[in-house]
Amino acid sequence: MKLCRHGEEEVLRLNQAMNPDGTVFPYLTFPNLEKTGMVRHLFTTRDGGVSGGMFRSLNLSFLRGDDEAAVQENYRRIAHVMESDVEHFVLTDQTHTTNVRCVTEEDAGKGLVRERDYQDVDGLVTNVPGLVLGAFFADCVPLFFVDPVHRAIGLSHSGWRGTVNRMGKATVEKMTSLYGTDPGDLICAIGPSICHDCYEVGDEVALQFRAAFPGHETEVLSPEVRDGREVPGKSLLDLWRANRIVLEEAGVLPEHVALTDICTCENGDVLFSHRASNGKRGNLGAFMKLI
Repeated sequence: MKLCRHGEEEVLRLNQAMNPDGTVFPYLTFPNLEKTGMVRHLFTTRDGGVSGGMFRSLNLSFLRGDDEAAVQENYRRIAHVMESDVEHFVLTDQTHTTNVRCVTEEDAGKGLVRERDYQDVDGLVTNVPGLVLGAFFADCVPLFFVDPVHRAIGLSHSGWRGTVNRMGKATVEKMTSLYGTDPGDLICAIGPSICHDCYEVGDEVALQFRAAFPGHETEVLSPEVRDGREVPGKSLLDLWRANRIVLEEAGVLPEHVALTDICTCENGDVLFSHRASNGKRGNLGAFMKLI
């Protein structure tokens, strides 16, 4: 598997595990999260599963027309790599909010083997070892949080709406209120998502970011240029940089943030991308548990 990366240093590590049937399961991890010694985590690729067609092969969405039995098997393969089982997974109910839910033992299996009793949840936090938090992506930004002092974790989904409304800050504040987390102690990662070069937005989105990031407008937005000319009404949006700003303004130390070097849109053959596929795709997943 070959990935197009931004920069010479590989911020994300590409790993391989073996599925129970002997096939290869590739996945991505952040070394800075692994170094805490507290968590097991991964970000999936398109490979290693059993889905077919446009869902090839590790699709994690039950809602896009894939065979349900195939999706269930895909989750079992992730559980195997996570050294867990599907009964311990807890999944988001993503609607581009900044709502963050505290997960306890009573939530085990929700969204996968049990019905959710919550809605509109784009972030999950827990201090319960063994629970596997799961969130889903196909260009939006995964945010990972590890508090090594209070032994708590968070996992959030941040698309452009989540980013402009500061999902990262909402997650930090939730961990602070529940677990006493000091933002300066957090170890964080901003995961694979669409990069600045691929993310063209209109004025309605650009105006919201200019208002939400005063003093950082030129860091998060730049003109769309074609044939040497700026395209009226179009800008390029840097969700990676915007989420880093959000985390740092929330008190996370710059040296504690790992910023992805992998764009989902540029790697559409390896990663699901809504924009690259014109919506004909499955879902990637981010997963993390306290050991």
